[in-house]
Amino acid sequence: MAVKYNQWKALLAMAKASLKAILRSPSAVIFSLGFPLVFILVFGFIGDNGVSVKIGVDKATDTTSYVFQALRKEKTLKLIMDKSAAEMQDDLKKGHLTAIINITKDGAAPACDVKVSTSTASADKIQLFNSILRGVIYQADDKFYPRKSVARIEPMIVLPGRRYKTIDFILPGLLSFSLLSAAVFSTAFLFFNLRQTLVLKRFFATPIRRIYIVLGEALARLVFQVAGAVIILAIGYFAFGFTLVHGWSTFFEMLLLTAFGVVVFMGFGFVVSGIATSESTIPPIANVITLPQFLLAGTFVPVDAFPSWLQPVCRIMPLTYLNDAFRKIAFEGLHLWNIGLELGVITLWGIIVYAVAVRVFRWE
Repeated sequence: MAVKYNQWKALLAMAKASLKAILRSPSAVIFSLGFPLVFILVFGFIGDNGVSVKIGVDKATDTTSYVFQALRKEKTLKLIMDKSAAEMQDDLKKGHLTAIINITKDGAAPACDVKVSTSTASADKIQLFNSILRGVIYQADDKFYPRKSVARIEPMIVLPGRRYKTIDFILPGLLSFSLLSAAVFSTAFLFFNLRQTLVLKRFFATPIRRIYIVLGEALARLVFQVAGAVIILAIGYFAFGFTLVHGWSTFFEMLLLTAFGVVVFMGFGFVVSGIATSESTIPPIANVITLPQFLLAGTFVPVDAFPSWLQPVCRIMPLTYLNDAFRKIAFEGLHLWNIGLELGVITLWGIIVYAVAVRVFRWE
């Protein structure tokens, strides 16, 4: 009596072999996990202190004055005191310094004169420095020369809330893009090489069905990408305070969304492998799909920051909606059933891209 061929057992065997091949591939590990981790570490260490205003301090400045000591405590300011006057003037002209200050005594303490030199090269940051300087002086006036005011500000009602940190915006974008790039490039190269080396043709000589070949390779990439997402989320959460509003439930919802994104984005890889005529044509075609989304889908910059005429283009891209979905779940505390628009658009893209993949994908 003949034993019936077990398609699922064959699928798992293919997935296991493919996963081992992925883990042995330095390029796959670097592009899927290495690059996102490097970016996360960079932005994580920068934190919310990305804006830094460099101010040169004139050698004649009275460093004991109240105003100077207050400016020194401002985290946004970086006071430069180890350069000569000529070097600071040169840096000011080049925009390396926002301003040069000279604080001198004006009678009895704490009175002083503050002279500020700036240049047109620093027009973008001088307003910020001026507001900080005025705030310091107003605080000094209130402390040393209290006076009546035309208005009194009532104590503010402070509502409970969460601080939106840089890592809360950056990490979901990098996670989304790593899923897109890995799914497109790895799928395209894999099936093109399997076809070129006649491995797919050899598979046809076995009882395994074509759909199980695809599912086996997809499962390997799905496991790899979800495992990578676990590492990325863990580092973001424990090292840099990435927000997971509902703890474990949010974490698992992020992983489910990761798996969904990988499945959809693999469709682009099937399309690329189907239309590529040689291995060298795969990167240009794949970059046409991935790079515009990397730049315009809100990975590093919110979509609202782009010109109004460009935003509709950004809103077409599937990566935009995956970014939004990740951020809404992680920071806003929404659940998968609350992000119907995002899931609907991504699903629509999945239907379209797999419909195209069925038409262009070649087994031989």
